Amino acid sequence: MIERVTLPAGYKPSPTEEYMNPYQLEYFRQKLLAWRQELVEESQQTIENLKDEVRDVGDEAERATRETENALELRTRDRYRKLINKIDSTLRRLEEGDYGYCVDTGEPIGLERLEARPTAERTLDAQERWEHMQRQMGD
Repeated sequence: MIERVTLPAGYKPSPTEEYMNPYQLEYFRQKLLAWRQELVEESQQTIENLKDEVRDVGDEAERATRETENALELRTRDRYRKLINKIDSTLRRLEEGDYGYCVDTGEPIGLERLEARPTAERTLDAQERWEHMQRQMGD
């Protein structure tokens, strides 16, 4: 369980601070929770859009267009579901004290990388090695 702190207004993690101190952890926790909430709301909107849609569409061309749009909406919703699961997993790592450190090497991932990709689990080098290994296994 991480120590909860109140962030000062406008707080941004700085490389001059101790890495993954309580302020940085709280900053990323709030960032992840806000992102998750945004995705949940967008997913609920997608569901509402699909429910509200009139099913008896006039001609076949319009029906085909609607079906294509619905398929795209559902793919997007599935991506959101996977991303929400990834955010939940990241929040668990944060609570367990593992957040910000590479799952492969244990090295700090770095503030810039986490700012750009808050769900990152690996350093950039470790991620590249992992992706290379995944490609080799897929071949």
